[in-house]
Amino acid sequence: MSSTRKALPVLFLVMFLVMLGFGIVIPVLPLYARELGASSLTLGWLMATYSFMNLLFSPIWGNISDRMGRKPVMLIGLFGFGIAYVAFGLATELWQLFVSRILAGALSAAAMPTAMAYVADITTEETRGKGMGMIGAAAGLGFIFGPAIGGSLSKWGYDKPFLFAGMLAALTFIVASIVLKESLPKEKRQSPGKKTSRWSAFRGSLAYLYIMSFVVSFSLAGLESTFAFYAVDKLHMTSVQLGYVFVVMGVVGAFIQGGLIGKLIKRFGEDRVIQIGLLVSAIGFLLIVRVTDMVTGAIFLAVFGAGNGMIRPSVSALISKRTTFGQGNALGLLGSLDSLGRIAGPPVGGLLYAKGMTLPYYSGAIMSIVALLLLFYFQKLVQTSEDSSV
Repeated sequence: MSSTRKALPVLFLVMFLVMLGFGIVIPVLPLYARELGASSLTLGWLMATYSFMNLLFSPIWGNISDRMGRKPVMLIGLFGFGIAYVAFGLATELWQLFVSRILAGALSAAAMPTAMAYVADITTEETRGKGMGMIGAAAGLGFIFGPAIGGSLSKWGYDKPFLFAGMLAALTFIVASIVLKESLPKEKRQSPGKKTSRWSAFRGSLAYLYIMSFVVSFSLAGLESTFAFYAVDKLHMTSVQLGYVFVVMGVVGAFIQGGLIGKLIKRFGEDRVIQIGLLVSAIGFLLIVRVTDMVTGAIFLAVFGAGNGMIRPSVSALISKRTTFGQGNALGLLGSLDSLGRIAGPPVGGLLYAKGMTLPYYSGAIMSIVALLLLFYFQKLVQTSEDSSV
């Protein structure tokens, strides 16, 4: 449909921007915070603040979008996102960095689950996986290019990357205001007087999918937070080489989500694609302990990236098809659990790495199998429910 063709590129831009802003922070935030007097411990809290606010606010904004509509909530997120990043760039005191990161985390949470709920509104069950894949690809590409842009712009001052992200948010806000139409008709919205718990979608068979998503995010965060140490300690890679390795992983994941996932889901179904993704991810984790140089590092991380790229859009599509508690609420909760995994994964990964440098990757493979078992429990409950209704 024509409205879908117009909306998806704008949604792609929205998700790209959100993750671009997140990625821009990575090479610049430590130096900027140190310049304003942050210790390593303070920096850790500053980094965790964004994800923690996403954890709290993703289901809240998703719930609000089920009652108010998608477009106003998304615009609130974009506007606040831009203000937060400009404030970060203009900060002169450490406490101001915390305020801006709190604001950015709380308001970017309005954009991400709402964009996925928008996709669920404008796609059919057959095309939903492809739509979710496009959103996932946009997020992946934003995370790839963000650090490169942040590093380049920082040559003119640590504030420049954040001011640039703020300007991009303003541009996207204008485009979204003009191009996007409301995707949730008034007759399909939840009643304003009806209060819905943010955890209402976390029940029945879908609870297994939510827990599975947390496990996947947890293991991914453990890899992302330790592989740099692993590559330097074991292979003596430079930061430039390490950047290339992560770019290859990100490009492969984005290609899977943006190009192949729709075809894979159409042929095999979401359940089977998630199974394949989890198995490939487990293999990728085990291959990482066999890395011998930059080339094998890029190849093995690409294997992991391919598996991981199959999982998230398939899970999002499956939840959106089966939830009965509103797309915004259901997908907001998914974003919340993803954030929880990103909060918990790095410290656990770091603790395991301190015990043995390969432990985060062996444990990641084990977690992938645990996630596979959770998927089987989900499938069993669904099958039992369908059999009893016949």
